[in-house]
Amino acid sequence: MPDPAKRYSNTKYIVSAIAVVYSLALILIILSSRFSWAVEYSLTRLNLPHCLLTAVYLAVLSAVYYLLNLPLNYYAGFSLEHEFNLSKQKLDDWWMDQLKSGALSYIISLILVLAFYWILARFGDWWWLAVSLFWVFFSLVLAKLTPVLIIPLFFKYKKLDDQSLRERIFKLAQKMGVKLMDVFEIDFSKKTLKANAAFTGIGRTRRVILADTLKDKYSHDEIEVILAHEFAHYRLKHIIKLIAVNSLVTLVLFFLIFKTSGYALMLFRLKSLAQLASLPLVFLYFMIFGTVMQPLEAFLSRHFEREADKLALEVTGTKEAFISLMEKLAGQNLADRNPHPIAKFLFFDHPPIDERIKLAQ
Repeated sequence: MPDPAKRYSNTKYIVSAIAVVYSLALILIILSSRFSWAVEYSLTRLNLPHCLLTAVYLAVLSAVYYLLNLPLNYYAGFSLEHEFNLSKQKLDDWWMDQLKSGALSYIISLILVLAFYWILARFGDWWWLAVSLFWVFFSLVLAKLTPVLIIPLFFKYKKLDDQSLRERIFKLAQKMGVKLMDVFEIDFSKKTLKANAAFTGIGRTRRVILADTLKDKYSHDEIEVILAHEFAHYRLKHIIKLIAVNSLVTLVLFFLIFKTSGYALMLFRLKSLAQLASLPLVFLYFMIFGTVMQPLEAFLSRHFEREADKLALEVTGTKEAFISLMEKLAGQNLADRNPHPIAKFLFFDHPPIDERIKLAQ
């Protein structure tokens, strides 16, 4: 019988590939079938203000897209995790998370879409630059607010009550030149049995977050080395570099839309980007561009992760703890320790576990 980790990983690869193709097909159908135009035409007859018209249009489009994606979403997010005993989340709780994430995604999307149309109407041929700058700024605001507004919607926070571990984390942060506001643990186990830790936030919202699935099952040495890895990203300015890269990607994407959308609009019998019916076309650009860029961004991410591993090992000097951490994570998260090169190229934003262990050795 195949290794459960391999079966789980291979299933996820297949589902991810299907999801990309399926989503592209859905958007193409929405555009080519004139469904988007029909929704806009029906709503304009209500004589709503433009902001409200945009909000209703986006709500209708989002609801249709979500319902058509629901079977795949349910399988990947709920059924598959239970099949491999990686989650004990109840179905009611999963639906509640779906409701929260859907509402949150809609609010964020609405802000970005309203800003897009407002800028499009006022900045002439330079709209692509103004939109890019706004989206980059908004992503920074979200990064700052995520620990204090978004994560608490899905998990319960509490300050880490293990004082010896808490002091150890603060000493590590000081040693690595990291300004740390606080250390929290969250009830990860209510949704997944996987283990994780993060160093998140900007400025006064910067904090360490430990999943209870990690805090309760790993030694202090192992927790220290995984947080040394997270602090290393900050020390090596990986976050700033990623912001710069993502900003450049956003700029290139909107410039590409500016230069080529005329041809795409004609193809789908649309008048201009300013009409609501063209919004799925913008989403199509994002999806295609994101799919093309994903392997390149994953390659850069793997490079940064290797650098962070090296620095974490140098700072802590705990090779054995790092190796035992990787072994435990591989087992607990059903990680593909040695994926096929194509799978690694397409899907892995971290080096595979076996590579990380070999680096430590």
